[in-house]
Amino acid sequence: MRMDNQVVSLNVLQCIESVMKSVCMKEEIRKVHDGINMSYNFIGKYIGFDEERLKTAYGELAFSCSFETYVQTITMHELGHAIDLPALEASLARTMEIFTMKKSYTMEEIYQSPDLLEMLIEEDEMNLAFEVTAWKNACKLNERYQIVNRTEFHLIENTSLATYNKLSQDHLQVYRQLIKEDSSN
Repeated sequence: MRMDNQVVSLNVLQCIESVMKSVCMKEEIRKVHDGINMSYNFIGKYIGFDEERLKTAYGELAFSCSFETYVQTITMHELGHAIDLPALEASLARTMEIFTMKKSYTMEEIYQSPDLLEMLIEEDEMNLAFEVTAWKNACKLNERYQIVNRTEFHLIENTSLATYNKLSQDHLQVYRQLIKEDSSN
């Protein structure tokens, strides 16, 4: 992992607050230890950040940018979710149904049932749509307020979206294989 002085010295909370001030938005910020670098909790209406995971994710980037740029970009992305709050709230009922299903079955059971796997794929599609929208909103913020270099912004965006795309593709592959096996029986 890339760990230089600027990673150690950056005050992450101040960096997040600075971005919010620059884009004229105010959201509650909570330091968390959930293994997710940064997230927008639309039920609690706050941005959570796990400083250690942020450092780890930054260290895993396949390109070079400053840690500050990384945190600023991810912050704008989470603010992009806050801008999309009405759509997130509209998804709550279905999100809860999928959450309940995931708590009721093991992943092994889900991967053996086309109906349950379809719910997981639906969740992937919803998450990806929300991610794309949040990145579009973040891009608009960045264009308006000129916080980070456009090239670095898009590199971070693409890296983030690749994670969601890979998960979705993995679930689709399992689903297709399951359907193929069911049709040959």
